[in-house]
Amino acid sequence: MTHTVYSPDILLRELDEKGILRVTLNDVGRRNALSESMLEQLGAAFADASDNAATRVVILAANGPAFCAGHDLKQMTAKRSEPDQGQAYFTDMMALCSGVMQSIVNCSKPVIAEIAGVATAAGCQLVASCDLAIASNSAQFSTPGVHIGLFCSTPMVALSRNLSNKHSMEMLLTGDMTSAARAAEIGLINRVVSDEDLRGATLELAQKIASKSSMTLATGKRAFYQQREMSLPEAYTYASSVMVENMLAQDAKEGISAFIEKRAPQWQNT
Repeated sequence: MTHTVYSPDILLRELDEKGILRVTLNDVGRRNALSESMLEQLGAAFADASDNAATRVVILAANGPAFCAGHDLKQMTAKRSEPDQGQAYFTDMMALCSGVMQSIVNCSKPVIAEIAGVATAAGCQLVASCDLAIASNSAQFSTPGVHIGLFCSTPMVALSRNLSNKHSMEMLLTGDMTSAARAAEIGLINRVVSDEDLRGATLELAQKIASKSSMTLATGKRAFYQQREMSLPEAYTYASSVMVENMLAQDAKEGISAFIEKRAPQWQNT
């Protein structure tokens, strides 16, 4: 039995009894574009998920034929009539969007993207920013800024941290659509399932992760993103200190004891 926690028009949130929070982009008429309002609400959703002990895993999904079409270019173009030609507004919007992408990475709960339809530009960035991603076989991805004279520089940040340089540059320089199958091959998403199996497959993965200690998941997610920006010696020094701290945690004691005693662990999430 699920219950709606917070459900404004363009962003829906549902938290089920297993601690899986489903955040759904719902601005179908604008192809779930990342308008100012959408970005603000997404940022709040991920901040709340981090702080809410009842939330264990987040699924980011979307209604309609597009997962997310990127920035709302009509909204942004309207600001060109300002005396500064929109520079201040563009600056604020890029900062807001970048903050939302970082809030996904910084969220203490694992975030899984569930993609049906197209994810373009900052919508593709949204997928790349999530920890995991499952797509339907009809999903498509692109960073098409080059077609309109606007290189996808901020999506580039997330892409280049998930794909190889060659694969990232191919998407960014051509702007071509990438199929779900190809996206899985190059590491943008984890796997592809049929349209009818998408929600079930995503939920199954979320439930598997939600059954683990939330303390352990938060420790591991934070450490993963921290160490990958370090040199190899720095990464091992940092990861070793994390491992020691983790070993002293209650859930590690319980988990190891349960393994030795061949029983199911009883997590305290501490």
